[in-house]
Amino acid sequence: MFGLILVDHHYPSVLKPIKAALFSAASPFYKLSNTPRDVEAWGEAHLLSRADLIERNRALETEALILQRKLQRMAALTAENGRLRALLNSAKRVEQRVTISELIGVEPDSRSHIVIVNRGENDGVHVGQSVIDASGMMGQVVVVGYNTAKVMLITDQRHAIPVQINRTGVRAIAEGTGDINRLRLRHLSPTTDIRKGDLLVSSGLGGRFPVGYPVAEVIDVEGGPGMTFLEVQAKPLARLSQSRYMLLLRDVDE
Repeated sequence: MFGLILVDHHYPSVLKPIKAALFSAASPFYKLSNTPRDVEAWGEAHLLSRADLIERNRALETEALILQRKLQRMAALTAENGRLRALLNSAKRVEQRVTISELIGVEPDSRSHIVIVNRGENDGVHVGQSVIDASGMMGQVVVVGYNTAKVMLITDQRHAIPVQINRTGVRAIAEGTGDINRLRLRHLSPTTDIRKGDLLVSSGLGGRFPVGYPVAEVIDVEGGPGMTFLEVQAKPLARLSQSRYMLLLRDVDE
């Protein structure tokens, strides 16, 4: 061994090929010994980046949900502003003084169509006061508290409103059916000039409702031999199940 060291020291070129061959032969063993460290480094690099991606994906999903909630709220506010604008435009067309009210509740009895608004005696509300929304007649006040009132919708089975066919002036009574989307006209002669699509407006008879407000549109007329009266169905024009804001009409001399 000592002799090889001397030879290598004085004649390095002699042992150079042998050293190169031995190094080449040993190279796989060096690589093999480094395998655990290489595997660990690869795993850390890839697994950490995957964890980062998962965390970033979760953060993006959370942010997307927050933005969606904001968009939904913005859409709701935009729609509400549109409804309020329509209601205010309707108020400008009304000759009577009006009180704007907001729906705050619904009667739990499914057999009745009664809603509760946030205006009452302290606001000058009284029983019998007519109520409209931006589209048409909704109903009338039936109970008044200090700060709230109950409004019976025109589709309540106990409700009836005098109307007339806008096209012909023929008068009739529109009765509630218990269906929020339907009224019926009774006691119309089979010879009455009424057809699908006719507009029904309040006639003002009886003095309870003002004249000329849209009430409903005729959607079906049935009659035939042997029938004493026509069977007429109409759809309310007011958004009875959707309107949140409504106008309480007040007499001019109030």
